[in-house]
Amino acid sequence: MKPFVRTLISLACVLLIMITVTVGSDRPAWASFDDDRFDGNIFALYAGNGSVIPPKTTLKKSLESDKPTLLTLYTEDSKDCKEFASVISRLQAYYGKVSDIIAVSADAIPLDTKFTKDEPGYYFKKYLPQTVLFDNAGHVVFNEAGVVSFESIDDQYRKVFDLLPREESEELRRRPLNEVNASLAE
Repeated sequence: MKPFVRTLISLACVLLIMITVTVGSDRPAWASFDDDRFDGNIFALYAGNGSVIPPKTTLKKSLESDKPTLLTLYTEDSKDCKEFASVISRLQAYYGKVSDIIAVSADAIPLDTKFTKDEPGYYFKKYLPQTVLFDNAGHVVFNEAGVVSFESIDDQYRKVFDLLPREESEELRRRPLNEVNASLAE
């Protein structure tokens, strides 16, 4: 092949790539909270907390420890799961250091019919999202499907940790940055 023809073919390929990239980039990225479309990591997109997945431990290891465990089953393409992601993120803010929070995609659960009690599939009711809270001994203290309020799960956590009911305790809140700095300076 002559050098002129090769150069012409190369230029045509570069031009084709440039047109493809330019035409493809005129559409904005669409992530939508109110539909059942896959948008990616729902915890990062809709709860501002991508650290929930992948889970830091397995259900089996968590149940063998003496910490409470929160298991949540979800899918990335569910309007209800997108809404519920912020509840899990809030729970992680309060209880993430003293309990294991395990988010498992229902799509990752095999279609087997027999599971052991230390596998997420054992608790899956096939309705999403689903939340299961285990106490320190590994007993189920809460198992609900659907979008559950933060308060409902928090009430169960308070029982597990023997905390005062919400209406009798002070509101839990983080200290502003300047209070942390002021207390360090004193």
